[in-house]
Amino acid sequence: MRSTHPTRPALTPRAAPAPGTPPSAATDPAVPPAAAELAARPELATTPQMAVALDFAVAPHHAATPVSAAPPPPAGPLIRVINPNTSHAMTELIGACARQVAAAGTRVEAVSPAMGPASIESHYDEALAVPGVLAEIARGEAAGATGYVIACFGDPGLDAARELARGPVVGIAEAAMHAASLLGRSFSVVTTLGRTRGRTWDLADRYGLRPLCRSVRACEVPVLELETNPQARAKIVAECRAAVTADEAEVIVLGCAGMADLCRALTAELGVPVVDGVAAATVLVEALVRLGLATSPRGEYAPPPPKPFAGLLAPFGIPRPTPAPR
Repeated sequence: MRSTHPTRPALTPRAAPAPGTPPSAATDPAVPPAAAELAARPELATTPQMAVALDFAVAPHHAATPVSAAPPPPAGPLIRVINPNTSHAMTELIGACARQVAAAGTRVEAVSPAMGPASIESHYDEALAVPGVLAEIARGEAAGATGYVIACFGDPGLDAARELARGPVVGIAEAAMHAASLLGRSFSVVTTLGRTRGRTWDLADRYGLRPLCRSVRACEVPVLELETNPQARAKIVAECRAAVTADEAEVIVLGCAGMADLCRALTAELGVPVVDGVAAATVLVEALVRLGLATSPRGEYAPPPPKPFAGLLAPFGIPRPTPAPR
């Protein structure tokens, strides 16, 4: 019976080097014969395995190094955690908290936009933070990110980000409130400034969790002072304790990404679950990626229609797709 395997090309015997010829891949006795042949005849590199051997043959080598090495394991999911404000110190804190809960192999990249407010404490701040968030989504798409966390408790730009991203996008208020609803029959949010409480109630309504939210309390410490004000932690603890004792909250939700590093200590101190939205959103995005799930491309979160933008927003215009060649 005739073999159906393709005939392997015959390798040409190596000629002896002429006197005075410097050693090369074709003449150096330390180079394996097959590698030397590949160096002389690159047309043989018709498979990935042969290409690996060819790369080795023409590179500096050592006698103990194999011609081809085992390929590295595939990279894990890349989660891009976007701090919508421009405080790099807070971005570093957020990234560290996200990496603490991410699974082995998951890559966490914490970033902040090149433009936007230093902190987000008003509707004005939030509106002007959104272009920076969307720019970071676009950069993540170009870099191959598989999922995103929007690390501000107002969840700024969440809907628009879902229109742009191929992978799942989760806001930290969204993740924290849903996580709290799984841990008790009621929760309270402890945030920074009182003027942001209305936005928190709006989000509780949007996520269908207002019936479980007992209160939204503010410690009246500005976002950028969470790390510098020596009274910040005591004020946060006092509001958390009041939410448990006076409001009968069974779970506490920390209402600012800048509080992320307090979560475990407060859980131990208060005796009730304390949820940090950065950690909750990171794990939730990671789970959605591992499940192979992403935002639906149908309906409201479909990609935005192509159109030009003018002025400072010109770079955000959506180009028309290039027609496929016939």
